[in-house]
Amino acid sequence: MTSATPHRARSAEAKKLRERAILDAARALASERSVREVTLTDVAAAVGMHKSAMLRYFETREQIFLALTAAGWHDWSATIRTALPETSDASTVAAVLARTLSERPLFCDLLAQAPLNLERNVSFETVRAYKLAVLAEVGAIADDLERSLGLDGEQAVDVVATATSLAGALWQMAAPGTRLREFYESSPELAHAVVHVEPRLARILEALIDGFLRSPAAAR
Repeated sequence: MTSATPHRARSAEAKKLRERAILDAARALASERSVREVTLTDVAAAVGMHKSAMLRYFETREQIFLALTAAGWHDWSATIRTALPETSDASTVAAVLARTLSERPLFCDLLAQAPLNLERNVSFETVRAYKLAVLAEVGAIADDLERSLGLDGEQAVDVVATATSLAGALWQMAAPGTRLREFYESSPELAHAVVHVEPRLARILEALIDGFLRSPAAAR
């Protein structure tokens, strides 16, 4: 009798391939729905595994999505550092940050979920590895913001933190592709609840960056 259940990955390379398949399945499911709606059982079914077998590769569903968040940081960081001009102004940088975040809906969703629940249901070692990976990307982006805008290090990090925190929050408020969004859009009295992520994020970031550039610290 044959079984649809995959054999356990025994070599290091086979284990990496299985982990990649799990991450790809979780990414696809979360992109179709939302991070909070995808269960470990859903991911296991998508890769043809039993849920208990998944625990050989990831300790919890949260670890799967935390790994996707770290990958999202790496991808966004690389894009930002390519897109930023050598020298720029508040409006241009704010637009680049807002555009590159809003065009990554899953990353925005993950940015909101990471501190709320993903980091709270994994081991401390997993959190440590995740935080160190994120801090490295934040530092790389901040270095480019310092060079491009003339901000100091603390200001540059604050811009990155504000951009990513707001992107996650605004994306949840916008509720794109949901019945709630349709309800907001069909109710004139609730027009204020219809959030357009990119333009709002760009306006806030431009004001923040412009304020930093006008501050005494930036003038030194």
